[in-house]
Amino acid sequence: MTGIGPPVGTQPADGFGLPAGTHSADGVRLPAEPDPVGFAAVVLTGGAARRMGGADKPALPVGGRPMRDRVLAAVADADPRIVVGSTDDLPAGVRGTREQPPGGGPVAAAAAGLTLLADADADEAANVNADEAANVNVDADEAADANADASVGTEGAGTGGAGTGGAGTVALLAADLPLLTAEAVRQLRTELRRVGTADGVVYVDDAGRRQFLCGIWRVAPLRAALARLAAERDGVLTGTSMRALIAELTVTEVAWPGSGPPPWFDCDTDDDVRRAEEWIR
Repeated sequence: MTGIGPPVGTQPADGFGLPAGTHSADGVRLPAEPDPVGFAAVVLTGGAARRMGGADKPALPVGGRPMRDRVLAAVADADPRIVVGSTDDLPAGVRGTREQPPGGGPVAAAAAGLTLLADADADEAANVNADEAANVNVDADEAADANADASVGTEGAGTGGAGTGGAGTVALLAADLPLLTAEAVRQLRTELRRVGTADGVVYVDDAGRRQFLCGIWRVAPLRAALARLAAERDGVLTGTSMRALIAELTVTEVAWPGSGPPPWFDCDTDDDVRRAEEWIR
């Protein structure tokens, strides 16, 4: 983990020294305006934590709360929220899955998370269709009872259940980001909406390195990139690097302005956990 200081080598995407999308052209700070369409979140809990003696790192408390749960709290408004890896004691409403084989790395875990996301989308679509069918039956009964025009029933069916067809974006996050906040996630969502041509938006650390597991992505190109990698590797994603996954995607970088703890700070050592504790106090 590098020292924390002003970002080096990479400026915020808009060049004003403030998080992108939070100010006008004259530098006046504006409230973040995330995409009004919902988003999903996939939190990866895998990793051997060799520098921490093989500990269950996401379960380690920071500020009295497991790191994994702090990350989940930062995406409390995501639907669905999915954890890939250890699924012990998941908060209510959070779905869990596991990459195969367990410990297969972040790309295999991301693929498992997006598979479960597709299942969740299918469930939502099925529920919407069932609701619409129920609306048709209710409207038809009411129309018959009232001797009303048959078109009344069709009108109700057309508007009963405005499904979105699943989340169009997904936050892809490591579970060892105890300083991540809802505001930091909102900044990423805002920037992804602003940069319409980007496939994803990620934070960069103080040395200008992209933090691939602290970002938000458009689901369609991310799925396509996973499919390409799987095709190139005979369907095996175990051990594949995040760099390989991101290589063909268009990525926008966002630098944290330096006010407050950096949301991209991940805990790889016991010293990192202690630093995170100090920030939270």
